[in-house]
Amino acid sequence: MNTSHIPRRAAAAVAAVVLPVSLGVLAPHASAEGMNQPFGSGCASVPKEGEGSVDGMADDPVATAASNNPELSTLVSAVKAAGLVDTLNNADDITVFAPTNAAFAKIPKADLDKVLADKAALTKILTYHVVEEPVDKADLADGSFETLQGGTVTTQGSGDSYTVNDTAKIVCGDVQTSNATVHVIDTVLMPK
Repeated sequence: MNTSHIPRRAAAAVAAVVLPVSLGVLAPHASAEGMNQPFGSGCASVPKEGEGSVDGMADDPVATAASNNPELSTLVSAVKAAGLVDTLNNADDITVFAPTNAAFAKIPKADLDKVLADKAALTKILTYHVVEEPVDKADLADGSFETLQGGTVTTQGSGDSYTVNDTAKIVCGDVQTSNATVHVIDTVLMPK
């Protein structure tokens, strides 16, 4: 009779050891996934399928991923004009504050055309949108980050509402590409 209880006790002992270990292994993965989920009202305009979708963008480096998103076509044209495609695609663990087409449309056409024709000025503006470290939602509440251009961008907010430099709203944040975290913004940032 005692032998019939041994397997149950052994199984209970194994379960008592294995269950917490397996939960400990799974818990960090689950929380890491939760931290990197895109947020913001603008995420609804991201395609649900294909290369421009959140899943599709995760497979490509940042400039390539952006080229597949129709909301970022003006940014992609500017990046190409500045000759920054390879720079962005070959960087590791960067963050890009990516202005939408509507953000560029806020700039008077004559001013935008002038900047697009001036490679040095364009490069300065575009590299001001790039931070050389990963910046995710948890870092945005009250952050200050040095940009590739050499200036500083500041972020603030809570929940799903964040701003950059007190002027640009993050409309879709924490979009992952193979080498970058992207925060899509509604205003082009201008370096001082």
